[in-house]
Amino acid sequence: MASLKQLQLLKRFNEVAWRDKSWRSAVLMMALSSTSLVSAQQPALHLMPRPASLQAGSGDLAIDRNFSVSLSGYTEPRLDRAVQRFRHQLARQTGIVFAREREGAAKGASGKAEGTKPEAAKPDGAAEVLIVHTAHAGQAIQELGEDESYRLEVSSSGAKLTAETPLGTMHGLQTFLQLVAVTPQGFAAPAITIQDSPRFPWRGLMIDSGRHFMPLDVLRRNIDGMEAVKMNVFHWHLSENQGFRVESKKFPKLHELGSDGLYYTQEEIRDLIEYARDRGIRVVPEFDVPGHSTAWLVAYPEFASGPGPYEIERRWGVFDPAFDPTNEKTYKFLNELFGEMAKLFPDHFFHVGGDEVNGKEWDNNPKIQAFIRANNLKNNEGLQAYFNKKLQGIITKHGKSMVGWDEVLTPDLPKDIVIQSWRGQASLAAAAKQGFRGILSNGYYLDLGWSAARHYAVDPMSGPAADLSPDEKLRILGGESCMWSEYVNAENVDSRIWPRNAAIAERLWSPQDVTDVPSMYERMNAESARLEWLGLTHNAYYHQMLQRIAGRSATPREFAALRTLADVAEPVKDYAREQLATSEPTSATALNRVVDAVALESDAGRRFAELVDQYLAAGCRDEDAGTELRVELTRWRDNDAVLEPLAQRSFLVKEVIPVSQDLATTGKVGLAALDYLILGAKAPNDWKTDQLALLAQLQKPKAQLLLIPVSAVQKLVEATSGATVCSGK
Repeated sequence: MASLKQLQLLKRFNEVAWRDKSWRSAVLMMALSSTSLVSAQQPALHLMPRPASLQAGSGDLAIDRNFSVSLSGYTEPRLDRAVQRFRHQLARQTGIVFAREREGAAKGASGKAEGTKPEAAKPDGAAEVLIVHTAHAGQAIQELGEDESYRLEVSSSGAKLTAETPLGTMHGLQTFLQLVAVTPQGFAAPAITIQDSPRFPWRGLMIDSGRHFMPLDVLRRNIDGMEAVKMNVFHWHLSENQGFRVESKKFPKLHELGSDGLYYTQEEIRDLIEYARDRGIRVVPEFDVPGHSTAWLVAYPEFASGPGPYEIERRWGVFDPAFDPTNEKTYKFLNELFGEMAKLFPDHFFHVGGDEVNGKEWDNNPKIQAFIRANNLKNNEGLQAYFNKKLQGIITKHGKSMVGWDEVLTPDLPKDIVIQSWRGQASLAAAAKQGFRGILSNGYYLDLGWSAARHYAVDPMSGPAADLSPDEKLRILGGESCMWSEYVNAENVDSRIWPRNAAIAERLWSPQDVTDVPSMYERMNAESARLEWLGLTHNAYYHQMLQRIAGRSATPREFAALRTLADVAEPVKDYAREQLATSEPTSATALNRVVDAVALESDAGRRFAELVDQYLAAGCRDEDAGTELRVELTRWRDNDAVLEPLAQRSFLVKEVIPVSQDLATTGKVGLAALDYLILGAKAPNDWKTDQLALLAQLQKPKAQLLLIPVSAVQKLVEATSGATVCSGK
C-alpha cells in the first residue's frame, strides 16, 4: 500500500513536473524516435486491399528519375491514360522529376486505334523498368464480372505487370504505387510476386447527391479514391425529396423546378461516366420511386397520390408524397423518362430505389384503396409489388436490369433484378434462396459514424449467408458502402468517406480470412496519406474548419487547445444527431460546427485506448506506456483553461466548452487512477464508485459529440480495485 507521502509526491509531480513543456516534449521525442527506429528496421508492406496471394523476394527495385513504363500486347487510349496517371501519381508520391519520355511515347499513343501495340514509353537511353502486358480488350461497356485479375512481379532489376484486361492492368498499377516507399538509399519497391483478383465482382460506393448536391470536382476526386482501393461501382443517388439532380430534355421541369438550380447537365454526366470508365469504374444511376419523390412531384403533381401542392423538402426523414401506381399515365411518364436516362447511362444496371414508402397518401386516397380491393392486392405492400412489376417491365424494355432496395423484393418478379440490402445478411440470403442476386449495404453505411473496425467486421457471406448453397452464394455479388448526405457537404464529405471506406473496399476485394484489425488500421493509415496525393481532402479539411471555428483572433496556443479537444471527440452515432438536435435540421442548416469538423473516428482516441490496454496487459510495468499515458492525461486536464478564453470570442467554441470541461475531468480522473496503479495501491471502494459514476456521466453526449477517451479511462479506474493487477503480486 502506498503511503500518504508517496501519493502527495505523485500529486505534486502531476501538477508541476508534467506542466514543464520541455520535459514533456523530450519524453514524446524519445517515444517517437523509438517507434521510428523500429519502423526503419522493419518496413511493412502497406497494401490495401491486401492481395489474394503474395510472395516476398529479395532486394528492392530502385525508383529514380529514369524509371520508365512500357506497354505491350493489347493497348488502347484508356491504358495510355492509365499509365500517364500512374507516372503523375508516382511523381507526386516521391517528389521525383522523372526524365521526359520521347514525344510520341509520352503522349501514350492516344491517337492510335484500340488494339494496336505502342512503342515502349520510356525516356531516351533508359532501360525498361516496368513492363505492362495486357492480353486483350475489355467490354466496350464495362460489365459485371469482367476479369480484373493481374500478376505483378518485382525484382531488383525490373518489374512486370500482366493482366487479361485493362481492368486488371489498372488494378496492378495501383498496387505498384502502394509498394513504393522511402528507404535509406532512396525510393524503392520491394521485390515481390503478387497474384491478385477480387473476391466479389461488385464493390461499390454510393454517394447521395439528392439531399446535398455534390459538385463534380468532389465526385471526381472520390472516383480517384475508388480507383486507388480497387472499387469498381459508383452508385449515384440522383433524386430525392430534396432535389432532382439530372437535366431532362423530355421533362425539363424536373430539374428546373425540382433542384433549386443545382443539377448536372447531360454533358457533365457523360463526362463523369467517361472519367469513371477511364478508372475501371461503372456508374449506376439511382432514381428513387415511388417514394422519396417530393422533388419530382413539385414539377409533375399530376402523377402524385395526394392532392398537393408540393414543395422541395428541406427537412430530413421519410415523407408522405409518392407516385400514384394506379394511374396509367404514371407509367407512360416513367417509361419516357427512364428511356431517356437509359441512353444517358450506359451501364447495364438501373437503380429504382423503392424504399421507405410510408403509404400515407395511398391510405388517404379513396381511388387508390378501391384499386387495391378491385385487384385483390390486399394492402399497400401488394400495391407496391404491382408497381414494381410494371416498373421492371419498363426497365427491361430499355435494355437494363433493375436494382432496388429490399422493399422491391417479391417472389413473382423476374430473377434478373438485383436486391440491394440495407436490412442485412438475412434479407440478402432470403433473396438468394429465391433466385435473386444481391449486394450488401447493411453494415457499410458510412454516415452512421462507425469505426473502420466495425465496418471491417461485416461480411456479405457471414450470418445466414454463410449457410447458402454454392449456387446461392454465387448470387451474392458483393457490397456497397453508402454516403447519405444529410450531414455532409462538399467541404467535409471526403472525411466522412475516407479513410474508413478503404476498410470496406478490402472486405469486398480480399480473401475472407483477411481480418487482422491492427494490420488493417496500419495499412489504412498509410493508404490515407496516399489518398491525399490524389487530391482528397479528408485530412486537409480539418485544419481549415477548425480555423473557421476558432476565428482569426485565436492565438496558436488557443488553436492548439481546440485541436486537442477536437482530436478526441466524435459525432454521436447512428441517427442520434437528429434526436439530440435543439432545432430541426434542414438542407439549409450550416455544417460549420465542431460536430461537423471532427472525424467520425478519432485516431487519437483509438490510440489512447490501445495504449491503456497495452499498459494494463503489462501489469502496469510498461514505463514507456505509462509515461505516454501521463502526458496525454495531463494535457487533457490542463486544456480547458487554455480554451475557455477563446469561447468568449467564438460562439462555435462556446458550444463545446461543456465537452472541454468533461475532457479536463477525464484527465484528472485518469491521472488519479494512474497514481494508484503505478504504486500498486488499491483504491478505496468509495473513490472507485464515485469515479465510475462520474465517468458514466461523461460518456453522455454534449453538443452532439462523444468524448472517446472516457471508456479507456474507465478501464484504468476499474483496474484500481485490484492492486495485484498492476503490482505483479
